[in-house]
Amino acid sequence: MNISITVNQSQLSDVLLNVATVRPVFIWGAPGIGKSSIVERFADELGLPCVSLLGSQLAPEDIIGVPQIIDGKSVFCPPRTIARDEAYCLFLDELNACSQEVQKSFYSLIHDRRIGEYVLPRGSIVIGAGNRARDNAIVKPMSSALINRMFHVELTASHREWLDWAGSNNIHPYVMEYIGLRPDHLWKQPPKTEEPFSTPRSWHMLSDAIHAHAEIDEKQLKILAYGCLSQIHATQFCAFVKNIKNRYALSAIINGDQKFPAAPEDRDSLYFLAQSFRAQIIKELPPDKEKMSASAKNLTLRAKAMLRDLAGISLEIAQMAVSPDDSDRTLPDWFLVEVVRDLPRLAVKGS
Repeated sequence: MNISITVNQSQLSDVLLNVATVRPVFIWGAPGIGKSSIVERFADELGLPCVSLLGSQLAPEDIIGVPQIIDGKSVFCPPRTIARDEAYCLFLDELNACSQEVQKSFYSLIHDRRIGEYVLPRGSIVIGAGNRARDNAIVKPMSSALINRMFHVELTASHREWLDWAGSNNIHPYVMEYIGLRPDHLWKQPPKTEEPFSTPRSWHMLSDAIHAHAEIDEKQLKILAYGCLSQIHATQFCAFVKNIKNRYALSAIINGDQKFPAAPEDRDSLYFLAQSFRAQIIKELPPDKEKMSASAKNLTLRAKAMLRDLAGISLEIAQMAVSPDDSDRTLPDWFLVEVVRDLPRLAVKGS
């Protein structure tokens, strides 16, 4: 499905409030970014029960029901989960994972809010959701007739809104502080191989797992992080927690109150601090040098000195700090030119 514009959680809530109450809405998005929880919260705010059906597990009779003979005529009797007397929110999760036969059984339900002779109670809401083909999830082509019966919107993960939610939902402080520092790690495109990957849902799982331990050592934390997150994110999260315990702070290093850790046993901490330092530069320095604030100018000078110190400890990690990362986030071109001019050792071949 190609949609030219995406929405965050707040914008989706607004769409549901103003559109879903009059027309069926379909939410596209990657696994684990919160589609189901947003729909459930929306229904709860409206005071409606939320009935969820999982498309990948449905057969046509789960929608249209089975025929019964009443007064000598066959009548289809829809399932009790759907045929309710009071208004409710019907959430069709993984709708695009249904077979074509199941998709056809939804036509009248979505368009006319009717299944055979049963009509959804006035005030009922129908919302669908599903993953995208590029997410390596179980998806099937959705028929044009079904697509045209719904309003479509694509949801993306927003670290600011997730952190606002996390603050009132008992998310572990380690997780909240890490995402605040590395918001680009909240979500990662699902890999083509079978391995864990980072999503808002997987960070929530990690938080629950950490909370379940009264005390957690370095080995236990690695088991939990690598079981929930993308490998590179798990590595850096573990280094982040180690930094907290060892009291290394990027802000202190930038201010000149601390130095990068140089001991071999702190190499993972050094790697994390270098990555966080790189993210800070991308965040604070503008693409156009002429638009720099006074604080950005000070950071530029300090960043060059820090890169020099970093190269003295590990040239490889220093070069990594100025190279594109796995999401192609790059430092400003003017800053890279100055770095190569002033610190030629950091020039990376092929960059």
